[in-house]
Amino acid sequence: MDTISVKNCLIKIVQGDITDLDTDVIVNAANVQLILGGGVAGAIRRKGGPKIQEECNEIGGTFVGGAAITTGGNLKAKHVIHAVGPRMGEGDEDSKLTNAVLNSLRLMDEHELKTIAFPAISTGIFGYPIDRCAKIMIFTAKKYLARESQIKEVIFCLYTNSDYEVFNKELNLK
Repeated sequence: MDTISVKNCLIKIVQGDITDLDTDVIVNAANVQLILGGGVAGAIRRKGGPKIQEECNEIGGTFVGGAAITTGGNLKAKHVIHAVGPRMGEGDEDSKLTNAVLNSLRLMDEHELKTIAFPAISTGIFGYPIDRCAKIMIFTAKKYLARESQIKEVIFCLYTNSDYEVFNKELNLK
């Protein structure tokens, strides 16, 4: 099973390219300067066009654990939330990843958005372990959705089959 229900919301695990999803929001695993470089950010820049980076430049950046929202440019998604996860070794990584997820979900509620897709934040060049990422991201989403929220669907979109398997296993732990 790669879907569970929490209150009025579904949490799903899918494998694929997050930039192809037709959701209200996709999450960019961002850096503090909000510069769209490689990885997920590079794919968002290529498919979304220059408007997203222009809006990021206007925002100017955010802190590790923070999140900022822009339009989705040419993406199917209407918006991009740029969530800054931790670099492995900088200290307090687990709480910083938790805050990146929480701040993304709070932006969803503030903007009355219903559907969001997350990548495995910080697991690329930032070096965060995929199993810890899955545990923290899924736990944080479940806990957030257990309270009052108008979010209807949280998707964790993993690019590789091995990452998908880690998230799917974590989702199904009771």
